[in-house]
Amino acid sequence: MSKRKTERLLSLVVCLLATDRYLTATQIRTAVPGYPDSFDAFKRMFERDKEELRELGIPLETGAAGEEEPGYRIPRQIYMLPDIRLAPDEAAVLAVAARVWRQAELAGAAAGALLKLRAAGVDAEEAVRPGIEPRLLAGEASFSALWEAVRDRRPVTFCYRAAGRSDPQRRQLEPWGVVNRRGRWYVAGHDTGRDATRVFRLSRIEGPVEFTGPPGSVTVPAGQDVRELVADWDSAPPPPQQTAVLRVRPGAGFGLRRRALGQRPGPDGWDEVEVPFGETGWFAGHLASFGPDVIVAEPADLRDAVITRLKGALA
Repeated sequence: MSKRKTERLLSLVVCLLATDRYLTATQIRTAVPGYPDSFDAFKRMFERDKEELRELGIPLETGAAGEEEPGYRIPRQIYMLPDIRLAPDEAAVLAVAARVWRQAELAGAAAGALLKLRAAGVDAEEAVRPGIEPRLLAGEASFSALWEAVRDRRPVTFCYRAAGRSDPQRRQLEPWGVVNRRGRWYVAGHDTGRDATRVFRLSRIEGPVEFTGPPGSVTVPAGQDVRELVADWDSAPPPPQQTAVLRVRPGAGFGLRRRALGQRPGPDGWDEVEVPFGETGWFAGHLASFGPDVIVAEPADLRDAVITRLKGALA
């Protein structure tokens, strides 16, 4: 959702919450910034906004606003949620979940959730013990659209280049879930073009993911375990293990330290940490997410891959 649309919807909610009577479309057009000057264009946009609010679960009521013209309002007693009361361990779990997504596609949503908790008097960040540093990366361009399709139960279509094929093929999918396995993202569901259950690796999707049906039009089979589907599909043996020698800033890289084969203080105040890894591409992206807190000493191909990713981020 664009920033402009988010601001317009927020202004619309505030406007409809602030009134005790029904407001006509004309009154809303005057009070809420962001709508076009053309009345026809406004009506089309306003209809989409009303549908968007209802999909978000906001109770938008319709009633007579005078002279048989319909009006709209949001009843505060239905819209307002009860006080949020979380135990310290519950708040800590939410904060850890937000930290997991901080480096990924849902970073904005995670930050917004923590902001709402703080506004309700719950400081989830303070409940997290030091030393917990979870990270989950989702850099694939198709992740956002597929995650949204799974959330809203919408079918999609995309171009997919399967292993060993030179040209991508158009696939039509009813997605059931998006899963991370061994650092790679997969989407599983029903391939309507082939009338069969299929799993697709997100890094092999080329071009945009397009929605081909309305929200709620996909049904996930009862008892379906998407993780098991992906595990069965990803039956290839993992790549051979290598060992990386890393220089890690003190007080950082807790996840790397827990996997370490060994670690020792370095001559410059940094720690030298030996960590096993399999796939160079994925591990390079993981190390790059630590920014200036981790430097690769060896192997050389891993160091070059991390430098390439950092230069790309800088560009």
